Amino acid sequence: MRFFSQRKRFRDLSEQEVLALAISSEEDDARIYRGYAETLRADYPASARMFEGMAVEEDQHRARLIDLHRHRFGDTIPLIRREHVAGYYARRPIWLMENLGLDRIREEAELMERDAERFYLAAAARATDADTRKLLGDLAAAEAGHQATASELADENLDGDTRQREDATAHRQFVLTWVQPGLAGLMDGSVSTLAPIFATAFATQDTWTTFLVGVAASVGAGISMGFTEAASDDGEISGRGSPMKRGLASGVMTTIGGLGHALPYLIADFWTATIIAFVIVFIELWAIAWIQNKYMQTPFFRAAFQVVLGGALVLAAGILIGSG
Repeated sequence: MRFFSQRKRFRDLSEQEVLALAISSEEDDARIYRGYAETLRADYPASARMFEGMAVEEDQHRARLIDLHRHRFGDTIPLIRREHVAGYYARRPIWLMENLGLDRIREEAELMERDAERFYLAAAARATDADTRKLLGDLAAAEAGHQATASELADENLDGDTRQREDATAHRQFVLTWVQPGLAGLMDGSVSTLAPIFATAFATQDTWTTFLVGVAASVGAGISMGFTEAASDDGEISGRGSPMKRGLASGVMTTIGGLGHALPYLIADFWTATIIAFVIVFIELWAIAWIQNKYMQTPFFRAAFQVVLGGALVLAAGILIGSG
């Protein structure tokens, strides 16, 4: 509460402070757009040029605000930033956005413009000076029109073929960094844990013991797969992306794949838990086949045959060993 008490409310800001806040916000947004451009430059040069154009627009807004401040209040601009004002919209740090895909960065840029438009509308409604009110209203209209400006910049820098190539590159990177290691983890977690879980189930017919074995197998496999994926390739040459992201995707999906058919054994009745586990296994295997078909372009029935056959063999081995 002490932190929030030190922040000023927007309605308590003077007109000079509102102008200072607008100036600092435009500076921040220009830096963010240039950060996007730098992040995208290597793989998406056309989108990088688009964001550079948007940064220039923000620079022009800042210059108009500074001229008005100099005219009304002089050259000394108060130091007030978005974090000093309670309830003022925040921006994502650029280092967080670097981990997001091209489409997500574009969506974030649209959100930035909508936030800025709302701020200028609220600021204009409170302004008493005619010149200030006019400029803030003009900037609100400019921010609202930035979607059109962004569209024009996109048309200028992103023709149909260029956008298609960039989208294809983004999709390929998404598949290599997230889908491929995640799918490998899901397959390993779903299939490799079948034998120990069902062997324990049929050997003991104790649901709690089976659950503990399942959790141990799933978590252990997830940790192993995660570290293996992260350590196997740094992504520099292969272009598969961050090893941390790939390791996270592989480790989490491995754990989920194993836990899916371990969780039913929280049910005390052995046969009820086992039947539910069978159903979940069936769903997991078909989900793997669907992901292979959607993202890896593997024919669905071939993927289904491979996955279901392999899973059935491992499941049968676990049941036979546990029943022996």
